[in-house]
Amino acid sequence: MENSRKAFTDLIAKGVAAGSVMKRDEMMFSHKGILYPTTICSPEAFKALESFEARSDDVILAGYPKSGTNWLSQILNDLIAISQKKTLGKEKLEEFPYLEVGDPEKYERMLKLPSPRFMATHLRPENLPTSIFRKKVKILLLVRNPKDVATSFFHFSNGLGILPSYDTWDDFFTDFMSKKVAWGSYFEYLSEWNKYIDKENIMAITYEELKENPALGVKNIAAFFGIPLTEEELQLVVERSSFQSMKKNSEKTHGSFGNVFFRKGGVSDWKNLFSEEQNEKMDKVFEEQVAGTKLGKKLKYDVYCKA
Repeated sequence: MENSRKAFTDLIAKGVAAGSVMKRDEMMFSHKGILYPTTICSPEAFKALESFEARSDDVILAGYPKSGTNWLSQILNDLIAISQKKTLGKEKLEEFPYLEVGDPEKYERMLKLPSPRFMATHLRPENLPTSIFRKKVKILLLVRNPKDVATSFFHFSNGLGILPSYDTWDDFFTDFMSKKVAWGSYFEYLSEWNKYIDKENIMAITYEELKENPALGVKNIAAFFGIPLTEEELQLVVERSSFQSMKKNSEKTHGSFGNVFFRKGGVSDWKNLFSEEQNEKMDKVFEEQVAGTKLGKKLKYDVYCKA
């Protein structure tokens, strides 16, 4: 396995090992009313994160779990490499890229990382370090239709031992809708991020639009971060970030966990799990909490989430 991804695979392996000896009710802790996995996060790290000092040229990807952040991480890392005239796929990952995941000393070590630093996060904006907004760091916000997010989250929870597993889809759906999953309610996540959507340093993109037209999506992302691309470079990034390519390469990038991180990568898999009653329940919550917002409209719920 490539040494460049060792920080990623080592931390996941450590989390899985920790989860294997925990009781179900020990696998999560609450921080500011939101649940997080004890296996990879800690209250001490959250405390240390509060004083994290962002740089204005940091590159941040924000997205709720299972909305496609691994996919976008590949795209953004390739774009950063292109901007620095480096060979794609050869960058060394010094730290686990998710801001809230890891030990409390991580943020001290990150002070020594060269710019631009790439970071991803599943956190809501109000729980991010204030320096990110003070420095007006550019944030790419990735959102995905909630039914596919829930479906992917269910399979992920059962495939990777860092989270509590579920005997049935119905049990998971109940927890997902009642904020009892890691990183809390997706609908509240969307509502909170919607408050930031008009800021010039934030760009929102949907998983679905990137699936529909990957080249246009990559082009827009590069333009947002001010990275000039030749047509050849654009096509290379698109090819390397295709699901087939990333799944094929997943043993190198994600070790033995590759198949868990790259399961299907499609749209509308929710139709294989949702009952009529569950469809109606989620439609109602979406309508009440998100539908009238800018982010809600961007999700094209009627196109992707109606049975």
